[in-house]
Amino acid sequence: MKTTISLPPGGVDHFSAHLLFSQRRSSSSLHSSLQSVSSSSLSFLSALSHGCRYSFTSTTTMESLAVVESASLTGDGESIGEVLSNVQIFTAAGEAVMFKDLWDQKEGMAVVALLRHFGCPCCWELAATLKELKPRFDSAGVKLIAVGVGAADKARILAERLPFPSECLYADPDRKAYNVLGLYYGVGRTFFNPATTAKVFSRFESLKKAVKNYTISATTDDWSGILQQGGMFVFKGKSLLYARKDESSGDHAPLDDILNMCCTAQVA
Repeated sequence: MKTTISLPPGGVDHFSAHLLFSQRRSSSSLHSSLQSVSSSSLSFLSALSHGCRYSFTSTTTMESLAVVESASLTGDGESIGEVLSNVQIFTAAGEAVMFKDLWDQKEGMAVVALLRHFGCPCCWELAATLKELKPRFDSAGVKLIAVGVGAADKARILAERLPFPSECLYADPDRKAYNVLGLYYGVGRTFFNPATTAKVFSRFESLKKAVKNYTISATTDDWSGILQQGGMFVFKGKSLLYARKDESSGDHAPLDDILNMCCTAQVA
């Protein structure tokens, strides 16, 4: 079911809006723009956090395995992979596609990165990092799939301006995959998480580089979508190997760890 909310004046992506204003006002550095944004404004970036990390490795504890097993099942006892396989999303070109058609559902490995929305600056940074790691994922035989909230035309903006490989980018305008995976959603997590500011400034240089060609026009037209949080998941076939539900913007999943885990799972 689609959620409709009424946002107060200014209750949008404050950081994105500030960047847009800065672009129009002058060509001054992003450093000045970032440092002039208040902590409360930066707190909107609640998307990519230090949520729970679950993975299968030789040192995984029984407790971690139990959490993965729990996260792998829906309330009806179905596997998350099974339910997700029947979710329809859209390519950046606007063509409908099912998750089950994106990778081999028996033995194929896939990293599924769910961004907040295509107009989230921190998500541009995450996408830039994923693009840099794509050759290593390819070499390991792992399919990279990035999904964002918004229509296909918003996905194309990110793909063209970042740039990002459009064949790896998908749009989920109704947040169906996010709901299946149980990702966080809400005003509090999006606008009022104090952990965000430190995370953003700790990666200032990479963020500055990623948003060089940023535009707020990539933001979803349905403003309720900016309240959606993201996450990172790794599947082998339909089996869930890794799950991370994000709680705070800018605190991305440890991608090198994910890559190492994918390689280990491929060999196993």
